[in-house]
Amino acid sequence: MDKFTKLTGVAAPLSMINVDTDMIIPKQFLKTIKRTGLGRHLFDEMRFGADGSENPNFVLNRPAYRSASILVSGENFGCGSSREHAPWALLDFGIRCIIAPSFADIFYNNCFKNGILPIALPNEQVELLLDDAERGANAVLTVDLEQQLITGPDGGSITFAIDPFRRHCLLNGLDDIGLTLQQIVAIDAFERNQRLGQPWLWA
Repeated sequence: MDKFTKLTGVAAPLSMINVDTDMIIPKQFLKTIKRTGLGRHLFDEMRFGADGSENPNFVLNRPAYRSASILVSGENFGCGSSREHAPWALLDFGIRCIIAPSFADIFYNNCFKNGILPIALPNEQVELLLDDAERGANAVLTVDLEQQLITGPDGGSITFAIDPFRRHCLLNGLDDIGLTLQQIVAIDAFERNQRLGQPWLWA
């Protein structure tokens, strides 16, 4: 998993509440277990028409936001089913940070496991960031995880809270496998001792 330390990028405004996981990645694209290639289907039913043509009014299709790496949205982001394909699709598109007043619990947890930083802020602060994000290509935010600080295009800043353990994992690029591998010396020692003391388990 890639480390998340400081991100400077265009912020796209998605001023919607209850953005569910089926909006993020519709069910027909859940046939794969690969984490790559899903970005082209992100928000598929809003980004594209029935004939496959782009909807020019959808924010991520607008030229200024095609390379957005930050998404600013409304309450209860990521609600609905627990599909992990939702953060996979966001990450594959290039979104590394989502800012909203609140998140669905399972989606929130899945973000951290996939290298995405979800930041929950009070409504009034999200509204300020949505206003910043409306500036198009000038809607550049810097998200500093080490300092727990968001800096806007005019230099104003907002602090945010995050669980220390999750912060540690993102800063060091540690998913569940990475955390386990930190104990590889102890794991190897346990297996060596088990082979000696209980060899039938390894037959």
